[in-house]
Amino acid sequence: MIRLDSISKQHGHQILFIDASMGIQKGEKVGLVGPNGAGKSTVFRMIAGEEPPDDGNVLVDPGMTIGYFSQDVGEMSGQSAVAAVMDGVGPVSALAAEMATLEAAMVDPDQEGDMDAIIERYGEVQGRFQELDGYALEARAREVLAGLSFSQERMDGDIGLLSGGWKMRVALARILLMRPDAMLLDEPSNHLDLESLIWLEAFLKAYDGALLMTSHDREFMNRIIGKVVEIDGGSLTTYSGNYDFYEQQRALNEAQRQAQFDRQQAMLSKEIKFIERFKARASHAAQVQSRVKKLDKIERVEPPRRRQSVQFEFRSPPRSGDDVAGFKNVYKGYGNQPIYTGLDFQVRRKERWCVLGANGAGKSTLLKLVAGAVVPEHGTAPDQGSVTIGSSVRMGYFAQHAMDLLDGDDTVFESLDESFPQAGQGVLKSLAGCFGFSGDDVEKPCRVLSGGEKARLVMAKMLFDPPNFLVLDEPTNHLDMATKEMLVAALAEFEGTMLFVSHDRHFLAALSNRVLELTPEGVHQFSGGYTEYVARTGHEAPGLHPGG
Repeated sequence: MIRLDSISKQHGHQILFIDASMGIQKGEKVGLVGPNGAGKSTVFRMIAGEEPPDDGNVLVDPGMTIGYFSQDVGEMSGQSAVAAVMDGVGPVSALAAEMATLEAAMVDPDQEGDMDAIIERYGEVQGRFQELDGYALEARAREVLAGLSFSQERMDGDIGLLSGGWKMRVALARILLMRPDAMLLDEPSNHLDLESLIWLEAFLKAYDGALLMTSHDREFMNRIIGKVVEIDGGSLTTYSGNYDFYEQQRALNEAQRQAQFDRQQAMLSKEIKFIERFKARASHAAQVQSRVKKLDKIERVEPPRRRQSVQFEFRSPPRSGDDVAGFKNVYKGYGNQPIYTGLDFQVRRKERWCVLGANGAGKSTLLKLVAGAVVPEHGTAPDQGSVTIGSSVRMGYFAQHAMDLLDGDDTVFESLDESFPQAGQGVLKSLAGCFGFSGDDVEKPCRVLSGGEKARLVMAKMLFDPPNFLVLDEPTNHLDMATKEMLVAALAEFEGTMLFVSHDRHFLAALSNRVLELTPEGVHQFSGGYTEYVARTGHEAPGLHPGG
């Protein structure tokens, strides 16, 4: 169905692929994995026909439709989200726009003289719209957008007013509505909240075409894919099974290869010792020659390439008082929209609260209220009631805006050095290494960093001299799988208190010991972490049906 056959590809001096091959059959759901910069997006672009290989062939069955979702969504404005989504399907959207214009003309007194022509044209356009099943298509477009957490107002509003994250969702909805024979999805789980993520998971499970996707969300990958293609050192290796199975299989392959390498090294060492010992003796000349020839013919086993994963270890934060943060009769709203009406909530030392709630329920607002009690310019204040922070509490607040506060002219190293001038070069370089900045990466100016790199740098600065109360708003957005694993391992050892919002179920399950659920009916508190919450409620996020 889709095949990459002995492809080679080079970007500048960087060799991405050498004689690499892979295939995707009809109905297969495949995860594409590999370190950042390994060439995952290049594979997508080659299959989509946007970029040719330097050598080899990309074979796609004739007549096959392919939908490609990438992180670069381009400029979007001047139409509604619904119209933009329907645009992906062809001429239906243009017909819908013309019908809306003609409907407005029909009730415009200034155009009364042209009414016969307008009505005639409207009949033609509406007939064609019905032929293309336009009414059903619009309903399906709205269904997909609703699944991705769009309100009716957002669906019908100007797409140009949406943030980058919402535009991403529009671009994704366009591909989903197309239902092509094959979908190429590059990080579709970025920018989605938990409800949208779970909806998308169900959609992709039911999709009967071929799927090739990347995602930094381990749980999401595990539930959808049945095959993994790994990019490593210029080659493509295929594993059957989900992401967890791939990791086990890869570790097993590495161990076997290491054992094979060690055995060969021991044998080579023994042979070389014999040659060195007897090469000067005429009586052993024949044996020595024979062994030299044998060594020349042996195919050397390469040791497994070790992935660099550095663990970050927390210093112990200073101990806080037992009462860390308290909400007393808090009211908060935006415009006419009340978010909290009389909220009472207490965070105590060593509790790790994850905050769950549908889009717009007030998850980020809750964190901003806590932050506002410490750093008013980065948070918000209640309209009524009080938010208090306990004695000896040192708060670290991570939110998406924190990434905008980095000085673009500073390099990664300078940014760390300004924050911790006493720390010393070696310590800061090893801190940078823990958060994925190795070698020359520390010399990159902050303005050229990707979203993920900025998030890692802000996180490194926050955790180096750890606060005893971490307030984290979507800390895993943009992070790759390896950094996420490191962060989960590090935070599992953290001795302080946490209050956080995340759509990553692995992160939620590994780190929470309390759940605060925000629903239209009210705020519910659960002792026990996210896993117990799912077991007790029968759903993975507020407002979803049991088993959903």
